[in-house]
Amino acid sequence: MNLYKTYLSEIKNIVIKNDYFAKVGQKNFFKGVNIQNPPEKFDYDFSSNIAMVISKTLNENPKIISQKIKLLLLKQQKDFKVVDVAGPGFLNFKLTQEAWLKIIKSTFKSKNIFGSNKGNKKFNVEFVSANPTGPMHVGHCRGAIFGDVLSNLLKFCGNKITKEFYVNDYGNQINDFTHSVYFRLRELKYSEPFPSQKNLYPGIYIIDIAKKILKENPKLKFDNFNKVKNKLTKDSLKLSMNLIKSDLKKLGIKHDLFFSETKLIKENLVDKTINKLRKNKFIDYGYLEPPKGEENFNWKKEKKLIFKSTLFGDDLDRALQKSDGSWTYFANDVAYHSTKVSKKYDYLINVLGADHTGYIKRISAAVKALSKNKISLICKVCQLVKLFKDGKPYKMSKRSGEFISVNDILKEVDKDSIRFMMLNRGNDVELDFDFNKVLQKNKDNPVFYVQYCYARINSLFKSAKFNLKKEITINTNDFKPNDFEIKLLRKIMEWPRIVDLSVQKYEPHRIPFYLYELATIFHSYWSKGNEDLKFKFIINGKVNNLLSFMIFQLLSVVVENGMNILGVSLPKKM
Repeated sequence: MNLYKTYLSEIKNIVIKNDYFAKVGQKNFFKGVNIQNPPEKFDYDFSSNIAMVISKTLNENPKIISQKIKLLLLKQQKDFKVVDVAGPGFLNFKLTQEAWLKIIKSTFKSKNIFGSNKGNKKFNVEFVSANPTGPMHVGHCRGAIFGDVLSNLLKFCGNKITKEFYVNDYGNQINDFTHSVYFRLRELKYSEPFPSQKNLYPGIYIIDIAKKILKENPKLKFDNFNKVKNKLTKDSLKLSMNLIKSDLKKLGIKHDLFFSETKLIKENLVDKTINKLRKNKFIDYGYLEPPKGEENFNWKKEKKLIFKSTLFGDDLDRALQKSDGSWTYFANDVAYHSTKVSKKYDYLINVLGADHTGYIKRISAAVKALSKNKISLICKVCQLVKLFKDGKPYKMSKRSGEFISVNDILKEVDKDSIRFMMLNRGNDVELDFDFNKVLQKNKDNPVFYVQYCYARINSLFKSAKFNLKKEITINTNDFKPNDFEIKLLRKIMEWPRIVDLSVQKYEPHRIPFYLYELATIFHSYWSKGNEDLKFKFIINGKVNNLLSFMIFQLLSVVVENGMNILGVSLPKKM
């Protein structure tokens, strides 16, 4: 139940049915009308700008219109106890006791679907897609958690989700990776020094892979690279992907589908996709402008096969072939997205690293062309993560080579802290990951503060010998919430709206923000009970205020739903 949507719809219906307003008959009469939370200094449950918006159409003073609407609502909307006009024409509302109790009852009954907006779309969410040349690093970690939580959020709202990982197991980097394993094998078997070539992967994890291959293939000879190349590539990629899957599992992430780039090549999917686009006249031979900075040197004008991406909103048309006639990385990517389009998803979501921002327009144009503008591609870029400890940049041991791995971080902090804190800011800004903060047990550590809120609620219900899952009821006359309780109720009723906004904007970071604010109100209430007996929850073994426990049940429902979306555990005792 989204009260903001419910009451907005009812207010619109009441207004438009009135003769004074119905005569306008404008199609966009209510465009821009909303219901929001008034500033805390105004003690109201909801606020609406309806009078100010429609006053422009009616060409009347919004204060006069707001007075007319106020009288209509007081007469026809029985849930509103108070309707007041404020400022230039805002309408502020307070709900009746009966309305609040009805809402609480309905919310508790909905429990694990409270906040869901009942979507029914098919989403493909591709995320991580790290090169299979070693374990995941801290940069992958943020995108992995973002993609997983976004998938959970969309699934919570009733959509069907496929979580996909694109395995870049073709190209020069794979050849370099296989060479690295080969040289480590020779180092282990023949005591040869590992070459100091720039294109090789120096990480200790390569030695681990080599040891496993050696153990599983004791009779395999390593005196000629070309003879063992295919076998080494297959085994090395399998072991490397096992490392990545292990890292993902430790973070609580499991993909539904792993798609291999090699499959594109073996099944000629690039050629098939190019032919499809050619039939639709989206591809032709032509000349591209030189890249910026290369107008006068290092650039040769050549006729190439070009995708007309400017027809679909891109800034430039894009080459599909290199000078030697081989396919570009972009051509492979177009073919890969063609496989997604063929599966009839409603939406494709790509979670990208910070270095892929410039790639968005061209691949979005390709999806439009492939789907004939029927499927939307949403690209979400996750910016860099900076690690800090004691107020300084934190340099961890790099067993993996030239990067900090997920395993390195997991040795310092647990999965719950990583998942929560990686969403502590919007994906489009850089994130500071402070090790000191996530190890503290106070309000400066958001994940602890939310978990502690839930643990405290469980301890209260245990002390009161109440079942947290069994509905508590009270009489209308007993509904007399104090300031903390009304703040909690109002915040709890924001939950469906937060979920709606998070889904509409594909911004799962709104969930931990909201949960932290909700937990803060609860902890403030708890602390007040230590100062003033009137606010204490249990006195001499007896419940002081049953309404508090009724509200805490709703609070636990929201925290459970929110933390399930985040994939963060909720201990009952801390």
